[in-house]
Formats: sequence, C-alpha cells, structure tokens
Amino acid sequence: MILDFSSWWQGLQVFEQLLWGIAILFSLLFLLQTVFSMVGGDGDVHDAVGNADVSVGDDDGVGYQFFTIKNMIAFFTMFGWIGLAAHSSGLSKPFSIGLGLLGGVVMVLIMVLLLRSIGKLKQSGTMQIKNAINQVGETYLFIPESRNGIGKVHIRIQGSLHELQAMTDDKSAIATGKLVKVTDILNERILLVTAL
Repeated sequence: MILDFSSWWQGLQVFEQLLWGIAILFSLLFLLQTVFSMVGGDGDVHDAVGNADVSVGDDDGVGYQFFTIKNMIAFFTMFGWIGLAAHSSGLSKPFSIGLGLLGGVVMVLIMVLLLRSIGKLKQSGTMQIKNAINQVGETYLFIPESRNGIGKVHIRIQGSLHELQAMTDDKSAIATGKLVKVTDILNERILLVTAL
C-alpha cells in the first residue's frame, strides 16, 4: 500500500503534488480544529500556544475578525480542494488557482458572517431593572404609603423571579400579598409601584 501511494505520488505533476499537499495538510488541521472545538480543547490549545485569534490591532469593536488562524485553515482547505478539482477537470493552472482563491475567500466570508450572526445571539444574564416597568408583581413586605418607607416585592423580570425594594405614591400602605404594578424606577434600584 505504501508502494502504491509512493508510485501514485511520483506520477503526479509538481503542481498537482502542491495542491494535494495543501488539501490534505489543511484538511487534517481543519479536522483537528473541529474536534478540539467540540470537546472543549480549544481553551487548552490557547493556553499552550497563546491565543492566535486575537483581534488585529486594538479594535475590539468587531467581535469576529477576518484574519485568524482558523480562517486561514479554512481558506487553504477550500483552496486546495477546489484548485485540485478544477485542475483535475482539465482547467488551466491559473484558472485553477483563481477558482481555489475564490473558493477560499468565499469560505472565510461565510464563516465570518455566520460567527458574527451567532455572536449577536449572545444574551447578557444581567438583570436590567428598567425592564420591570409596567410589570406586575406581588408585595412581599408591606410598602408604606406616600414614599414613607421601603417595602419589597416579588416580580418576574427577564424570565426570572426577583425580590426587589419598592416604594409607592399611593395614599395608603400596600399590604403583603397584594398585586402591584411597577410605574417607575427610583435611584436606578428601587421600584415605584401602585396597587392593583
């Protein structure tokens, strides 16, 4: 079998050997990169050799960069296979190289667009108290009338239940267990509520 591979390799033109070498080498790197990403080894690789995918320059405004090691591996993988397919179908060397380059660039653009789209799906788990406005909750500790003291309410914000401090402008105190509606936020941390 090794003899068959050797004779096959020797029968190739230098250009074909180059394309096969690029395609095989970068396909193996792409496979390893994929396996490491899926099993969580990505962090170990960064710790061992440093983070090669850092942003170019000091611009942290873009979440995903075009020039990274991962994109280079994807580029050369597509370049090798598309160039090899084009040359094997009888196209000229310059045209095969051009198609390979085009295929590599398209692959990287697809990866960048997909990963940017995925990055936009990230959601912060931090509660934004302003999202409590117009929400209905239940009094946990009675709330004194006319902002004469602070009580507490249980209220669902962003899908989870929170216990927050509350005050009211109502002329009578709001007893424990009563439904209240949030009308405003005071000092960015205290709910202003009214009884329902």
